[in-house]
Amino acid sequence: MDVTFLGTGSAYPSPCRGASAIVFRAEGECWLFDCGEGTQTQFMKSALRAGRITKIFITHLHGDHMFGLPGFLCTVSLQCGSTPTNQHVDIYGPVGLRSFIRMSLEVSHSQLVFPYTVHEFLPSEDHENEQFTVKAFKLYHRIPSFGFVITEKDRPGRLNVGKLQELGLQPGPLYGKLKLGSAVTLESGQTISPCDVLGDPVPGRKICILGDCSGVVASGAAQLCRDADLLIHEATLDDGQMEKAKDHGHSTPKMAAEFANLCRAKRLVLTHFSQRYKPPGLVSEGDEDAESVLMGQSVILAEDFLTISIPLKKPL
Repeated sequence: MDVTFLGTGSAYPSPCRGASAIVFRAEGECWLFDCGEGTQTQFMKSALRAGRITKIFITHLHGDHMFGLPGFLCTVSLQCGSTPTNQHVDIYGPVGLRSFIRMSLEVSHSQLVFPYTVHEFLPSEDHENEQFTVKAFKLYHRIPSFGFVITEKDRPGRLNVGKLQELGLQPGPLYGKLKLGSAVTLESGQTISPCDVLGDPVPGRKICILGDCSGVVASGAAQLCRDADLLIHEATLDDGQMEKAKDHGHSTPKMAAEFANLCRAKRLVLTHFSQRYKPPGLVSEGDEDAESVLMGQSVILAEDFLTISIPLKKPL
């Protein structure tokens, strides 16, 4: 499981930072969170493959988070060739997203060779597959904005192979059934339950990705993000401009850290920096250094193409 930052700047793409875009990968899944202008180019500069994206989540309908979406979809379609494909893309976001995509494609006379579905959601809805649950929650911003919690389901513990062989069950398909949580019956009539031969389960991991905000709308958001393995939070301005940040619906490192402490996040990553803050290696005379200005606590400052891995946990 890992996340890659394709764009870490706010407002517009620049030579130093692309507009907002984050890729989440795990268990064969490849999801895109936000798609600012130029995201398709950022994909081409990375080792990631745009055609592997099956889900796209848009945090809110400001241009620096969605202006790249029509172009991204068209580029993926062109890369697929002229033959229609069954590769389905689900797109999630606030009300208005469906009409934006439909109008962009219609006015530009663009046709996609793959099917897609737009889901305009309410925060109470869960989106689930076999291994992950995604929940959305509301944030304070100038327009409706959302955060997302990706929760991995617990994994079954290790099979006690020695005990299975003592019971007369040799390696084979029945091992897989037990691993998946199904009881098996031997030729002797004896039934073996998964709890008899499985070790302690491996807790699932949790990642929280927040859109633009100056805080969360409801206290339940902190509970949703409780014990997150990775919390990704915007920090558009430095702490000296906190009032300005709040007036514009944005955050500073201190504000992000306060929420991280509230939900006991294990790692905090800051992103969505004002373009005035340059990555450390690109600072010239008169520029402001993101690391020195924004680094108020023990956090990670995201840069374009940074990949962060989230390792498996140990059994309970």
